[in-house]
Amino acid sequence: MITLRNVEKFYEAGYGRTYVLRRINLEIREGEFVTIMGPSGAGKSTLLSIVGMLDASWTGEFEFAGHQVHRMKPKERVELNKKYIGFVFQSYHLIDNLTVYENLDIPLSYRNVKSAERQAIVCDSLDRFHIVGKRDLYPSQLSGGQQQLVAVARAVIASPKLILADEPTGNLHSSQGKEIMELFKKLNDEGTTIIQVTHSEANAAYGNRIVNLADGWIV
Repeated sequence: MITLRNVEKFYEAGYGRTYVLRRINLEIREGEFVTIMGPSGAGKSTLLSIVGMLDASWTGEFEFAGHQVHRMKPKERVELNKKYIGFVFQSYHLIDNLTVYENLDIPLSYRNVKSAERQAIVCDSLDRFHIVGKRDLYPSQLSGGQQQLVAVARAVIASPKLILADEPTGNLHSSQGKEIMELFKKLNDEGTTIIQVTHSEANAAYGNRIVNLADGWIV
């Protein structure tokens, strides 16, 4: 499903280049549950952003589901992202001026789901994540843990082929975190490919492979 060849990311500084990722060669098959681990500053979130097509300033080759991403125009990458990928961000990235309900509705609108069907799916998702009472609230009215639940719900609501999760349980109580990881495991068992970034050994145990990063290199 995903092949990265010699992918690198760097910043130009006055004294030369500062590399964030170095010669990343990685293959992830459809249906895998892969965990990316490593110390802070290792490049984990950057790698996730590249795979999620949110970061375009890198070099190398990237194939995704038969598409040559490194040859695609920005607009084409955006369409690919909307069609295939659900993303759980470490800092939530909910849309501030939309309610919880509206935030959940957006991924479905990208996939041209009919209005009545969207309504049913959103209501089901609100129930599934125990956030029915929050449906008309805005992100600023929610706690960090509640925003995290909404972010996870938004990532999975449209049944994406690939879920990218950056510290998905970081702001949740342990029981909520376990519930989210069990959900990811269930989705993975049903065929969804998942890549998570985590420092948690317990969360890593839900996956079937660990990729370790250090100083931008796979080790």
